[in-house]
Parts: sequence; structure tokens; C-alpha cells
Amino acid sequence: MNLHEYQSKEIFARYGLPVSKGVVIKSLQEVSGACKKIGGKSWVAKAQVHAGGRGKSGGVKLCNSINEVRDFAEQWLGKSLITYQTDEHGQLVNSILIEELTDIKDEIYLSMVVDRTSQSVAIIASAEGGVNIEETAKNNPEKIISIFLKDSNISQLQIQKICLTLSLNKQQSEQMDDILKRLTKLFFECDLALLEINPLVIKTDEKLHCLDAKLNVDNNALFRQQELAKMHDQTQEDHREATAKQFDLSYVSLVGNIGCMVNGAGLAMGTMDTIKFFGGNPANFLDVGGTATQERVAQAFKLILDDPDVKVILVNIFGGIVRCDLIAEGIIAAINEVGVNVPVIVRLEGNNADLGSKILLESNIESLSSLEEAAKKSVELAQ
Repeated sequence: MNLHEYQSKEIFARYGLPVSKGVVIKSLQEVSGACKKIGGKSWVAKAQVHAGGRGKSGGVKLCNSINEVRDFAEQWLGKSLITYQTDEHGQLVNSILIEELTDIKDEIYLSMVVDRTSQSVAIIASAEGGVNIEETAKNNPEKIISIFLKDSNISQLQIQKICLTLSLNKQQSEQMDDILKRLTKLFFECDLALLEINPLVIKTDEKLHCLDAKLNVDNNALFRQQELAKMHDQTQEDHREATAKQFDLSYVSLVGNIGCMVNGAGLAMGTMDTIKFFGGNPANFLDVGGTATQERVAQAFKLILDDPDVKVILVNIFGGIVRCDLIAEGIIAAINEVGVNVPVIVRLEGNNADLGSKILLESNIESLSSLEEAAKKSVELAQ
């Protein structure tokens, strides 16, 4: 679960981390009061969306008057911001963070992320801040350091290695020592999957300052992070993915025209790979789980058909515990309930697959036994 920048900074402040003085506004009427509360004659206005690349897309602006802040708010509130991390529709801007100006001398990159390969938490730091870390890793890998933690205890040697890589002076190293210990505490106590500060700046007074903040909370830990769960902004999610969660369906929206409904995550990925192999483009990842009941199948059809780009639906079911004939009956009932108006190709394999295929054919639904044939047929129909 992603948090907005302003929410992340609120949490940073609770842990004693240095952040800018700022106020969040959600209407034009709040602009003047927010600027006066912050003080000064210039401010930075930042559109709040769950995506990076805001600055390059006009979602961050230095404003030298209250009117400029108001114009920025009028431009973005209620509109969608498109960045390189969003789809073509962008993400809705419901709020804007107004902050005091920060005098920047240099920029640093700092992040913490769960690294499943090493089964640890990786701290990644680079002297190349304010840019995409992927670019630094590709062009200047020697400027990046990674250290790995098994728990919330970070050693002095690890801190020293980071400070040395970043070429920090004594004052900055002492502050980095404190920041790293606080960030590590925050990461583990809040069950985070990702923490990123890009950039962590060195101000003209030589002090370190968290100019940006991005937090992602592990969804599996939300049951014990109730306060953070309340910060969830559903408007930042694909509405189909949000609906899928309500029905315990695993759904991810993709850019394509072949809707996929599969039982099992591995089989779903294999199905999408097969579609791509034959020149098609899957419109989604959708795992209805091992118990593909009529209700779940009907809801899955609704999710798939909510995408206007879908031209055909490929259903790929392996009958293990659940019998294929029962799944076939559920598919027929769901299609009649939902009113599917695009071709449906079904591939059944496993328990009672032959009987299931017969039931489908009697209802004029094409059933194939081979995934290769089903994928080929789906690609042909989609074209």
C-alpha cells in the first residue's frame, strides 16, 4: 500500500526525521491560509499522486506568489497527472502539498527495500540524488552502495561505509548516523516494503534534509498497522483492482485486448506468456483461485469486461480439487448473468475436463483442450 508524500513526511516527523514545513490543501480556498501559515514569500507546490516523475510532468512547481500557488492548485486539483510511472490515464490529484523553500547544496539518494533474494532489507545509497536510481545503476554503478540487514540493528561499520561512499564530512556523517538509525526503526516498526528519499539533500548550512519521502506498507501486515491502513487512498488505484480485492480476486490491469481468467497464479502467468508468444497482448492478470465458484467467475467476467479494450476472453482452468464440469456450469451461468458480448474461449484440463467441455459445447461456448490452440484462437479473434 503506497502512501502520499505528505503522509510519508508526517510519519517521518513522528520519528524525528528532518522534513520541510508544509501544509496539505484540497481546495482553492485553503491556498492563502496555507501559504501564510508556512511563512515566507516563495513556496513549492507538489501534486500528490502515487507516482514518481511528477516534476518532469509539471506536477511540482516553485511559486513566487500566493497567486502562483493558487493557479497551480486550480490547474491540478480534480485533474489527472500523467507521468512515466502512470498509464495513459494518469492518476487523480485530490490534494496538493505546499512547502517552504529549501536551500540545496547537493542531492543524495537513499532507500530501504525488502530484498527477497537475500531474505533481508537492503539499504541503497548513492551520491547521485534527484535522478532515477536505475540510470545511476546503469551509468555509474560505482556510485551506489548497498548493505543488508537481517533485523533493525544497523552497525556502525555499515553506517561508516555509507558515509564514505557519499563523501560526507564529519558533521554530515554524524547526522546520517542518526537518520539511518531512525529510518531503520521506522522501516521495521511500520512493516514497510519500501522507503525512498529522493533526494535526501545537503542544505547550504551543511545539514541533511528529507526533501522527498515515499513509503510502501506491506499489504500482508496491514492487519497490525491499522493507523497506516486508514491512510489508504483508493482513488490512486485502478478501480478494477480495488473491486477485485473486495471479492478476494487477484487482478492486475494491463495494456492489451485479450482478457484472461485463470485459476492459479503460476498458470495465469503461463497463460499470459503463451498469449505473448503467439503475438497477442493480455489485458490483465486474473487469478480466481482454486475454488472458481459461480459468484467468483461472474465477478471476474465483470472485471474483465469493464475494460473497453477487451476483444476476447480466454478462460484457462485446471480442475484439481474442483471438477471441470462444475466449473463449466459456473462459467455458463456467469456468462448468462453478466451478458458477455465478446467471444469466450475456454480451455479445461484435469478432473472431469471432457465432461466440462461437452457441457460448454452444448451452450455454444468453444472449448479447447490445448493451451496452445486456445491462445492461438484468442489472438486470431482479438485481431
